[in-house]
Amino acid sequence: VQLQASGGGLVQPGGSLRLSCAASGFTLDRYAIGWFRQAPGKGREWVSCISYSDGNTFYAESVKGRFTVSRDNAKNTVDLQMNSLKPEDTAVYVCAADYYSPGQRVGVRRCLSVQEYDYWGQGTLVTVSS
Repeated sequence: VQLQASGGGLVQPGGSLRLSCAASGFTLDRYAIGWFRQAPGKGREWVSCISYSDGNTFYAESVKGRFTVSRDNAKNTVDLQMNSLKPEDTAVYVCAADYYSPGQRVGVRRCLSVQEYDYWGQGTLVTVSS
């Protein structure tokens, strides 16, 4: 069972990157997926999450309007499209999977809760610099 985030790199301010979170050994269709980041010298920050079922998405205020999370259950992946990147977006980005029982609704409060997540992936570094 593994989650792997990819797609990071160096980009200039105002640029875009698309991160991908891929699962192996299990299917993501019953999991909400959260994205977190950790900047150098700072704590982990929640960025976004997407529901397992109804496509509901949630974003931190710092990225709202610039980042878009989406999922493709057929491909077993979740993507994070990041536009209008700023130097303060520089961080290691990590995806995590939180299992939901049938009928459970995904809410932002649970999305924010690190201890709710069952699986964590390796991170991918995003550097925004000129």
